[in-house]
Amino acid sequence: MNEHAGPPLRLGLIGCSPIARRRMLPAIGLVDTVRLSGVAAREVERAKEIAAELGTVACGYEEILERDDVDAVYISLPNGLHCEWAGNALRAGKHVLCEKPLATTREDALELTELAARNGLVLRENFSFEHHSQHTKVRQLLAEGRFGTPRTFTASFCIPPLPPDDTRYNAALGGGALLDIGVYPLRAAQLFLGPDLTVTGATLRIDERLSVDLAGQVQLVSADSVFATLDFGIQHSYGSRYSLWGSTASVALDRAFTPPPSRLPVLRIDEQDHAEEIVLPPSDQFRNSLETFVGAATGPVVDEDVERPWRAAAVTTAGLIDEIRKKAVCVGVRDEGES
Repeated sequence: MNEHAGPPLRLGLIGCSPIARRRMLPAIGLVDTVRLSGVAAREVERAKEIAAELGTVACGYEEILERDDVDAVYISLPNGLHCEWAGNALRAGKHVLCEKPLATTREDALELTELAARNGLVLRENFSFEHHSQHTKVRQLLAEGRFGTPRTFTASFCIPPLPPDDTRYNAALGGGALLDIGVYPLRAAQLFLGPDLTVTGATLRIDERLSVDLAGQVQLVSADSVFATLDFGIQHSYGSRYSLWGSTASVALDRAFTPPPSRLPVLRIDEQDHAEEIVLPPSDQFRNSLETFVGAATGPVVDEDVERPWRAAAVTTAGLIDEIRKKAVCVGVRDEGES
C-alpha cells in the first residue's frame, strides 16, 4: 500500500494508446495520490476528446513537459518513440513511468537510466504484470523449494493479428512482435531465473513487405543452468501463460501477463502422484504499478537503492533484445496471410 500523505502526484499523459485508455486511465481514477494534469496525443482532436471526458487539459508533447503542474509523465507511445520522449521528460525534470520497452537497444536504455540517476528522478519501465500478486506467490513457492531445483521455464504470449494501420506493423515506429509482445516472457524469465541470462538461440518470422517480425521463439540459459523457451507473436489465437518445471514439481499459470483486475488466478502444481490448484485473490496490476511509482516519485528524495534494480532490469531487457536480434534466424513471409 502507498502511504504517501502529501499532495497528489501531478501526472501528464503522453500518448493515448489502447492500453492507456483501457487500463492506466481507470487505474489513475482509483489512486487518490495521483491527479491527471493533462493529456498529450499525436491527434489533437483525440487528446481534446479524452481530456474533456476526464476534466483536464489537452496539450502537445512539448507543452506538457513545460507545464508547472506536471510532476511526472506516463508515456504510452509507439515503442520507437519511448526513448526520445522519456529522455525529453527527464531533461525537463519530470519523473517517468514508461510503457515497455523503455528503449529498443541496450545503449539507449543505459543512457536513459544514467540520465535519471544524474538528475535524481524516478524512471520506471511499466511491466505492470510484475506487480501482480500471482507472481509474488510463485516466487515465494520457488524460494521455499516447493518445486525442487528449477530445470526449465517456458513462457508464451501471443495475440491475434492487428488492424492493418496499427503502429505495431510500422518498422519506423519500433513495430514488431518482439518489442511489443516478446518482451513479456523475456521479462518473466528475468523475474524467475535472474538477470544473468544468455541467449542460446532465436528464430523470428519476418513480414518481408513491412520489415517487422510477426512471431518468434527464443532459447535462454540462466547462470544456474536453467533452460528457458519463450514464444511470442501477433498472428495467433490469444494465449498468455508460463510454467516452471523443477526436480520435484511443476507450476503452471494461465492468463499470466494481462489478467483483468477481477480474475481469480489459479496456480496448477503437478507432482509425480499429486496435483493441486491454488486459487489466489484478484489483483489490479496497473493500479499496483501506478501506486508503486507514485510512492517512489513523491518521497523527499529519490531512493537510489530502490531505483537501481528497476533501472538495471530495463537495461538487461534491452540487452537481451539486442542479443536476440543478433542471433536470430529470420524466416521471411510475404504478408501476414501467408504465415
